[in-house]
Amino acid sequence: MNLSLLFVVMFLVMSGFGIIIPVLPFFAENIGASPTELGLLMAVYSLMQLLFAPVWGRLSDRYGRKPFLLLGIIGLTLSFFLFAIANTLSMLFVARILGGVLSAATMPTATAYVADVTSVEERGKGMGMIGAAIGLGFIFGPAIGGILSKNDLHTPFWLAGCLSLVTALLVFVFLKESLPKEKRTYRARKRVVLSIWKEPVMFLYLLQWFISFSLAGLEATFAYYAAQRAGLHSTELGYIFMMMGLASAFVQGGLVGKLIRTFGEGKVIQLGIMLSALGFALILFIHDFWTAALYLSIFGVGNGVIRPCLSSLITKQAANDEGSAAGFLSSFDSLGRLVGPPIAGWLFTLTASLPYVLGIVLCSFAFFCYYLFVTKQKSHALG
Repeated sequence: MNLSLLFVVMFLVMSGFGIIIPVLPFFAENIGASPTELGLLMAVYSLMQLLFAPVWGRLSDRYGRKPFLLLGIIGLTLSFFLFAIANTLSMLFVARILGGVLSAATMPTATAYVADVTSVEERGKGMGMIGAAIGLGFIFGPAIGGILSKNDLHTPFWLAGCLSLVTALLVFVFLKESLPKEKRTYRARKRVVLSIWKEPVMFLYLLQWFISFSLAGLEATFAYYAAQRAGLHSTELGYIFMMMGLASAFVQGGLVGKLIRTFGEGKVIQLGIMLSALGFALILFIHDFWTAALYLSIFGVGNGVIRPCLSSLITKQAANDEGSAAGFLSSFDSLGRLVGPPIAGWLFTLTASLPYVLGIVLCSFAFFCYYLFVTKQKSHALG
């Protein structure tokens, strides 16, 4: 019951977040933001997530998951309403920074919540369900935002704020706390970091960074690439990303648990990395709508199975620091999203195919990280 309710909560959270994605660039432009300022507006959110996700995750280990899940959702609510009434660029930055700081609590506490309420055997399935909820939210949210923005750019922000407010009430009234008081821990930040950032687990965090880096680079450049190579426009790209998201969500929600039970997280991570690399390679050969949709879906399926498996593996080894570990993982995800777009954008200006060649290289690094994780884990077990 709790896991099903959390699925609904994360779907609603990400739908609200997704609603503003197609609107924000035009909204900021209307207020007077330059392309550089828009880039900073997008980057500052990821920076706040990078800095604060571990803080909220660690505090959830001490005080429980529910208060910080609520904090994250309320932070999103406030930021959406601030956007809705914003009439200056400084107000947009305040809304973006506030949203980034507070909403950084959402993902690590949701991940830790799943770790609390699932057995070791069912952990991967639970993480896959949350990944599917996030993916579906990112599919439906932008579609709703695009439709609502036709008449008034403020409307999507009001809707996103109201949706987040309803979600916060849902959590407050119905979601039960997952971490009993007797299991709550609080250790000094330095001790937590030392316990988390150590061999062999550190290689899993690096793996997540490489995967997030490659995904962010694709998201930042694919629209330009598809327009150049296949003459695709915004409507067609919307359908392509929707198909990619549905394929990824289907695999995460329906197959990840079965795959993990059959093969284990490690094998599924390796398969995901190989499919991601194959997707990047195939993207170099797109020539129409259908090849773009197929190749991007292959990438989406591969990329989609990696995060649930990493979350499962890392929280299993966290030893009562699940919130801190999940927060650290979210930070590496945010770091990838922070550095990926500008580097991929710069490479695209040199040669259009370079961001996807880089994606193959990053997937190779991610694969090597998993090899190092397994090697170090074996040596520690023997030692």
